[in-house]
Amino acid sequence: MPILHDAGSVAGMPHDHHDTHTSHEPHDHMAEMLDLDAAVLHDFHREVIGWVGSLTPDRAHVVDVGAGSGTGTLALATQLPGVQVTALDMDQDLLEHLRRRAAEAGVADRVRTVRADLDQGWPDLGAPADLVWASASMHHLADPARALADVRAALRPGGRFAIVELDSFPTFLTDPAGAAVEERCHAELARMRHEHGMHMDEDWGARLTAAGFEVDGQRRFDLELRPPLPPLAGRYAQVGLQRARHGLADRLPSDDLAALDAVLGTLPDRDDLVVRATRWVWIGRRP
Repeated sequence: MPILHDAGSVAGMPHDHHDTHTSHEPHDHMAEMLDLDAAVLHDFHREVIGWVGSLTPDRAHVVDVGAGSGTGTLALATQLPGVQVTALDMDQDLLEHLRRRAAEAGVADRVRTVRADLDQGWPDLGAPADLVWASASMHHLADPARALADVRAALRPGGRFAIVELDSFPTFLTDPAGAAVEERCHAELARMRHEHGMHMDEDWGARLTAAGFEVDGQRRFDLELRPPLPPLAGRYAQVGLQRARHGLADRLPSDDLAALDAVLGTLPDRDDLVVRATRWVWIGRRP
């Protein structure tokens, strides 16, 4: 059964954030990974949106920053039935995927998409936001300080900015050899992200304060899902490890690549997987 340990308001920040998405990865693989995350970690997403929603007006304009495949957009629209959601992303393929999902979920009338590169500035959305939601997207931005200032300007007085980030990509393997290979993959992915200059180690609470927000809350969630797992957990592990294998093909020794290939050959039907992840959430309020 899923175990969700909420560490509450804590000092500090994530020490290792993940992003295994590469410029050569097929868009459908990225979209599937985001969708699987929402399905397998449903309880976490629901709890966080419930928390954020309790601070948001019933009839609110919500902006999803870096909406990707629409995981956050659709969860916001379905869990907060009175809101209108504007989804921002620079990837047209993912926005098209999001629109299809919104139609299938019956919320297309409350979801619109806007193609935007936030490194080039905030788009004109026509109306201020009551809530800006950024899940695993802030670390991508070239200038976080400017992005925070743009979000603050886009919010109504009293509006909230919710930042959700990941301490690392989930781990899955429990056998000693598999867990050791997975640990080496995570270490190499961390080095790769550092080389690319991504904002992995940001204290977003301090960033929010410096940008003129009042920090309403900061929480860490330690997630652990043990067997019996949700039906899609095996596929979640398979796609996640495939993405790691793809991103590290020219960085891992051949023995580790062969070990990953052997593990992938056993998925998604293994019954000994455990899904572990850490998620952090900050909420800032514009005075």
